[in-house]
Amino acid sequence: MGVLNTTIKILGKKIGMTQVFGEDGKVIPVTAIDAGPCVVMGLTDKNVRVAYEDIKENKLKRPQAGVFKKLNLAPKRYVRELRVQDKANFKVGDEIKVDIFKEGDYVDVSGVSIGKGFQGGMKRWHWMGTPETHGSTSHRRIGSVGASSDPSRIVKGKAMAGHMGADNITVQNLKVMKVDLANNILVVKGAVPGHRNTLLEIRKAIKKQWTRKTE
Repeated sequence: MGVLNTTIKILGKKIGMTQVFGEDGKVIPVTAIDAGPCVVMGLTDKNVRVAYEDIKENKLKRPQAGVFKKLNLAPKRYVRELRVQDKANFKVGDEIKVDIFKEGDYVDVSGVSIGKGFQGGMKRWHWMGTPETHGSTSHRRIGSVGASSDPSRIVKGKAMAGHMGADNITVQNLKVMKVDLANNILVVKGAVPGHRNTLLEIRKAIKKQWTRKTE
């Protein structure tokens, strides 16, 4: 059950935001993430199937619990498939830990954003609204939304009121500020999607690597 360094992605949970001080004394906003360890459950054509976060066996359905028992692994809450660089280096029972990253690395973090329910256009699309005085009765209303005779319909993609949030979001190129292997904590500069305890996928930044190659 060794620490593997050939993967580029790990699962984690958002702990919350705090701040640290840089060498110049400036405040840097950071997010703490409980990252891993993830246990390898099996291999597919291109990916590695991993499990994350301990859970009691009676909290799982019998078929799910049976899979872990057959593999002789402790029950886990989340099961995902992760892309790796070399699948041959993995075997069932191996652990992927937070030390696949180091301070100074850049990562992309994916998760589900906070759901805000049904919202009007001013909050959802940042409309400025109409005049509040001089006889205006619109204020926060949507106003005209379509053409008249041609095409006689609302154009597809028109910004309107509707469901806001709860979308899959990826924040790119977040700098790793600290890696705490003992407590499985990853600290990154800036904000990540979702509320506390949101499940996250953290991978080495793709676009940042391309930038380095071209420099």
